[in-house]
Amino acid sequence: MEIETTKIPGVLLLKPRVFVDARGFFMEIWTKASYAQAGLPYSFLQDNISRSMRGCLRGLHFQRRYPQGKLLQAIRGRIWDVAVDLRHESPTFGQWHAEELSDENHCQLYIPPGLAHGFCVLSDQADVLYKCTQYYKPGDEGAIRWNDPDLAINWPVTEPMLSAKDAAAPFLTEQTF
Repeated sequence: MEIETTKIPGVLLLKPRVFVDARGFFMEIWTKASYAQAGLPYSFLQDNISRSMRGCLRGLHFQRRYPQGKLLQAIRGRIWDVAVDLRHESPTFGQWHAEELSDENHCQLYIPPGLAHGFCVLSDQADVLYKCTQYYKPGDEGAIRWNDPDLAINWPVTEPMLSAKDAAAPFLTEQTF
């Protein structure tokens, strides 16, 4: 597996080995020993999958008291995946990093606990598989407005399809952590 660091400490782009032949492809999407050796010593407690349509934007979500680390992969379609550093002690607090994940590039993005996460769909549909280091607790969830001018995220969609909750999310400066 090839691993690339990003400008945000702990956010990693992972490029698993993919074995391709006339039948299709094979790859391991997670092996505890291999990922621990790569610097991901976390235990994953929950797997999730979402399906979204072109132009859908989910996020920016985070957990307050029980932050989740996430290992994400688009297993169908293409997404633009974004991580925002919410760790007050971090030199990159309030900064973001994005990667395109797709069923063609097979890349994964690891987002450590303490960051917000969101993505928008670039293909007709996208299925996103993600492993979480902490159980989801609905009462602990927070969200940041996708178009917060202080974050200045360069989303590749101008008028995304949003949930009512995401459309009404507060700005970063309005958050209590």
